[in-house]
Amino acid sequence: METRSCGACTLCCRLPEIELLSKPANEPCVNCVTGQGCRIYDDRPDLCRDFLCAWMTDLELGAEWDPTVAKMMVYGQGKQLTVLVDPDHPLSWREEPYAAQLGSWATAAADDGGYVIVFVGDDVHKIVPAIPAAKA
Repeated sequence: METRSCGACTLCCRLPEIELLSKPANEPCVNCVTGQGCRIYDDRPDLCRDFLCAWMTDLELGAEWDPTVAKMMVYGQGKQLTVLVDPDHPLSWREEPYAAQLGSWATAAADDGGYVIVFVGDDVHKIVPAIPAAKA
């Protein structure tokens, strides 16, 4: 089975708010070394230890979803699929192939009562599922 690594990606150390560490969204964690990772990796909190972005857990995601390429990270939270976009690249989620894939995910999630939410800085967007074409 293919394995993936974080490599130089540190978006999970920068994009989410982490109350436990008093870390606001879109600001680097004090324990993050840009391009290298967590300086307290072996002693990091369980919240960080348990987190894996979809790039790490879903091997069906293509290379374009590598967070360093996509400029965003994706992860599930129950019925919500959360997308955190690097505010330095605020339009990346509207570009292809991302926009189409987010729409597909929103449509699939809606069948189960789920949804896709995109955070770009302080802006929040809910992806509207595609309406199926009427049967002829």
